[in-house]
Amino acid sequence: MKEIVVISGKGGTGKTSLTAAFASLAKKNILCDADVDAADLHLLMAPKINQRSDFTGGGIAVIDNEKCSECGLCREMCRFDAIKENFYVDEIECEGCGVCVDFCPEQAIDFPVKTCGKWFISDTRFGPMVHAALGIAEENSGKLVTLVRHEAKKLAEEKNADMIITDGPPGTGCPVIASIGGATALLIVSEPTVSGLHDMKRVAQLAEHFKIPSMVCVNKSDLNPEMSANIEKFANDNNMIFTGRIPFDPLFTKAMVQGKTIFEYDEKSDTCKIVEKMWTSIIASSSINNNN
Repeated sequence: MKEIVVISGKGGTGKTSLTAAFASLAKKNILCDADVDAADLHLLMAPKINQRSDFTGGGIAVIDNEKCSECGLCREMCRFDAIKENFYVDEIECEGCGVCVDFCPEQAIDFPVKTCGKWFISDTRFGPMVHAALGIAEENSGKLVTLVRHEAKKLAEEKNADMIITDGPPGTGCPVIASIGGATALLIVSEPTVSGLHDMKRVAQLAEHFKIPSMVCVNKSDLNPEMSANIEKFANDNNMIFTGRIPFDPLFTKAMVQGKTIFEYDEKSDTCKIVEKMWTSIIASSSINNNN
């Protein structure tokens, strides 16, 4: 079983649209949306939820006023000024560090685990999908990414699936690190801009640090052919497989508006032929990497 994770150094490169397109080409696959902070693969997959579970993590301090002696130690030690003068905890300002819980002499402060979001196992027209939704302004997205990927692997084993296609989060932070560990290969989707090249380099360095084979493609490549060539050169110079250039095409937007992949919208288009050729290259490359 292989796992291809589609990531990008920045948001807005088109990785989710590409992930959806790949899903329509793959066979016996499991879909996984690991972009839990801003999940949107479900908008194209229209999943029918079969299992819904709470995700818990972290906590918010709660003061038991009957036990509290109002000694003020908790207010002194709280670096976030979350404990107010009448000894109640402001949930917005509390960062969940737990210092007040550990040092309260009366043991009057509780630290219940809170529900931060939900995760789902669903059916889609392209196969099973594991996805999640983190609550607004909630933390622990890296833990939720790990949970979602773990459940996707369990489901793949149960279904005897050949591949997991994971839509990863953008950037280089904790959620990205959680989304790439143990993957067969990464596809880094870049765009032909100065920031696109810069951020692609950062995520490529992250992949190299974790020794995960990486591939690169350029979306909207014809908007800046010179920068597209620079990205291709960087990939080749750093032993990364360059899978191709996708031209700017309103087809992606038109398909998205109708909740379809580009292959469902117009499978005979030139862009679909390019993406299909790219997918063939990705499968071949990931098979080689996996054998090594």
